Amino acid sequence: MRGNVSHTLVTGAAGFIGYHVARALLERGDRVVGLDNLNDYYDPNLKKARLAELEPFEEWTFERLDLADREGMESLFARYEFDRVIHLAAQAGVRYSIENPHAYGQSNLVGFLHILEGCRRHEVGHLTYASTSSVYGANEVYPYSVRHNVDHPVSLYAATKKANELMAHSYSHLYGLPATGLRFFTVYGPWGRPDMAYFKFTEAILAGQSIDVYNHGHMRRDFTYIDDITEGVVRASDRVAEPDPEWSGGAPDPATSYAPFKVYNIGNNQSVELLRFIEVLEDVLGVKAELNMLPMQAGDVPATAADIDALVRDTGFRPNTPIEDGLARFVEWYREFYGA
Repeated sequence: MRGNVSHTLVTGAAGFIGYHVARALLERGDRVVGLDNLNDYYDPNLKKARLAELEPFEEWTFERLDLADREGMESLFARYEFDRVIHLAAQAGVRYSIENPHAYGQSNLVGFLHILEGCRRHEVGHLTYASTSSVYGANEVYPYSVRHNVDHPVSLYAATKKANELMAHSYSHLYGLPATGLRFFTVYGPWGRPDMAYFKFTEAILAGQSIDVYNHGHMRRDFTYIDDITEGVVRASDRVAEPDPEWSGGAPDPATSYAPFKVYNIGNNQSVELLRFIEVLEDVLGVKAELNMLPMQAGDVPATAADIDALVRDTGFRPNTPIEDGLARFVEWYREFYGA
């Protein structure tokens, strides 16, 4: 670390959350190496446009590389001396994991192993990595707490993310690697992912097309604005995970450990019904949507809600952007970016 300036690897830097986190670090003066493979899961041109926003920063370096490339990842860690790693790259999407399971094995399991090995071999000071609210799976106790059991995932995507938490803990135990996992709850906002529902809704409504609404709109989600997610990621990364002196193997707390390991939820702490979310989007767009009501999809859950007490206690930060403000900012960006 150079003075108070951190040298950080941000994986998935051309992605939605990765771009915002890299930008936040650069804006405060950190040195950032961004990694991404620019795959075509969704429009690579959007990813390239995000990267173009980062190019003016002097402390920015971009590496195009696939997480599953073992030699490439070993070379990356050898060429740079990273103080920290913020691992946000992954094959995303619950429904896509049903159609293309092997993509998740390569990126989310093999790729994460390469991240762990790089951190171990080069003594990285703190690994912060993306998990997901999807790990709660079949749980029906709300709000979801990091102290809850998460052994019943309902999608392969969720299973790979739970596996990441287990893999990280093993490295924290074996090698003393400080590792913090962040379970994100339904992130939305400017520069978002086109495969996300709110993005598809906006595109379809402006085109005069109907929108598919699953579970007849009676889904509830803890919609979390991207600026809140970004702030939470940066604060969690700045707070290096430490062992919990009160942890007991007789009554094990899943969120902490005798090893330097932590897990946090990052959510808005306000679960909103999908139909209400659509109403707000309609108001912001000034257009009524035609709703195509459909049953629940495989791999989905009816509701998510985040208990963020641990995050607030340890970082002093509480996400609080209402959907009215967040959707207004998203639509403003969408109209400007796409000329809609």
